[in-house]
Amino acid sequence: MELANENFIDIIYTYLSNDENPTDVDDFVTRILQFGWPITYLTRGFQISRRVLLEIMNEEKHSDTVNLLKVCQHADAMIEPIFSRLVKDVAQKWEHTVAMQKTALMELSAPLIPVMRNISIMPLIGTIDTERAKLIMENLLQGVIDHHAEVVLIDITGVPVVDTMVAHHIIQASEAVKLVGAECILVGIRPEIAQTIIHLGIELGELKTKSSLQKGIQTALAMTKRKIVDATDRGGAD
Repeated sequence: MELANENFIDIIYTYLSNDENPTDVDDFVTRILQFGWPITYLTRGFQISRRVLLEIMNEEKHSDTVNLLKVCQHADAMIEPIFSRLVKDVAQKWEHTVAMQKTALMELSAPLIPVMRNISIMPLIGTIDTERAKLIMENLLQGVIDHHAEVVLIDITGVPVVDTMVAHHIIQASEAVKLVGAECILVGIRPEIAQTIIHLGIELGELKTKSSLQKGIQTALAMTKRKIVDATDRGGAD
């Protein structure tokens, strides 16, 4: 961090010694943020800068109480606007990042997609936490009602980790779907996922599971009293 320290000190010195426009806080903070330094590093840097500034200013004045108070007030007047603006800018960036993450979360919340009459699929992609599980549950139940689904295939092929919490949310979702008159099939059970479920002792109860989406669709068709028929075989039978 030696280069960062040199840059930080140089920028601080240039700002504090700029008699022509010493209040250009916005430009100064913008320059500071461009380096991408952690907020903890910047906070520590300003604390050190303030202490050094106090020492320099105090050496130039008498060390009596009145002058020392004036030195402290002067130092605070120079550093405080910078620090306040820095914290404000970092907070705004953090709020923006959180807002973008929430938007991405909504996009990943997985809509229920109707693929055949009375059969819908909900593909899940990415990590599932409690907040996202709540969105999935809401979309699942609303989708079942909107699409008149009798069977819902929950595809976890794109879910990297299935632990006890994820399994619990999926089981809850399947039980909720039953309350609105539909059945769930969990598809995309990869070998490593199956081993994890066994290792953790997760009980899926009556939830049907299939290794692939294709097998899940075949089961869903059978549950709705349908099946896939080869067009060539149908022609020969006629």
